[in-house]
Amino acid sequence: MTARQALELTAKQAGFDSTDAELIRAGENTLFRLVDGVVARVGRPGQEAAANKEVQVSRWLSTAGIAVVEAMLEITQPIVVDGVPVTFWRELPLHREGSVDQVADVLRQLHALQPPPYLDLSPLAPFVRLDERIAEASVFSDADRQWLHEHLHRLQQRYAELPAGLPRGAVHGDAWGGNIVATAGGPVVLDLERFAYGPPEWDLVSIAVDHFTFGSLSDAEWAEFCHRYGYDVTDWAGYTVLRDARELRKVTFAAQMAAQYPHLRKQAQYRLACIRGERGSRPWNWEPVP
Repeated sequence: MTARQALELTAKQAGFDSTDAELIRAGENTLFRLVDGVVARVGRPGQEAAANKEVQVSRWLSTAGIAVVEAMLEITQPIVVDGVPVTFWRELPLHREGSVDQVADVLRQLHALQPPPYLDLSPLAPFVRLDERIAEASVFSDADRQWLHEHLHRLQQRYAELPAGLPRGAVHGDAWGGNIVATAGGPVVLDLERFAYGPPEWDLVSIAVDHFTFGSLSDAEWAEFCHRYGYDVTDWAGYTVLRDARELRKVTFAAQMAAQYPHLRKQAQYRLACIRGERGSRPWNWEPVP
């Protein structure tokens, strides 16, 4: 079943008009813009629990005073068809990527919260679906995939021995300026799929990777982020563990997208060469993958 077919079936059930639905983005999830300010989010098969969590997290953050993308309250969500979960949201006003100070401020506020008892956040799972992504990475050779599986296993062992750090709590799971966006009314949190309970350093390392790996944040922006949040995650003994895990996720995501968009094959292969130590030291100036 295609994402559009899932949308058409569930929109009809929810009472929304999916005629001429506009594709916004295709990635881990597929987003469509409907009429009357409604956005549909079509998940991957088997991700009903994650979709349900997104709806619950949205409602919790809203009551906690954090501006967040709003799930449509008029219907019971998610709606599942053939294992594909679909959720419906209020469209955001005009927005752009959040600045480093906005991202830092929101993360500091978020990390100070403790999730309510009714919201049973799963422990952070930095390696979720990586085995599957590696196995399905046709852009890589058999030898490359074997190396990636071994690299993943080593990282899992290192993560099991992660040193103590900041107090554990709610984490966004995929924090960056594209998921904490700037609107005229202030920053808004998006993409709640990876919300979990775990080390807040995971969110901070996401921003560090933008600077040290992608080279997309300047030295001044990174310094401003650390100042606004009040902590430099690179000073923590566990930093390289989470950094390497983040980078592995970025490599496998590029491989996943390259299966749909062949022009991304070169970027996926370049990223792999980097984490294998074949392209010198960071920053590696990775290009964004849609």
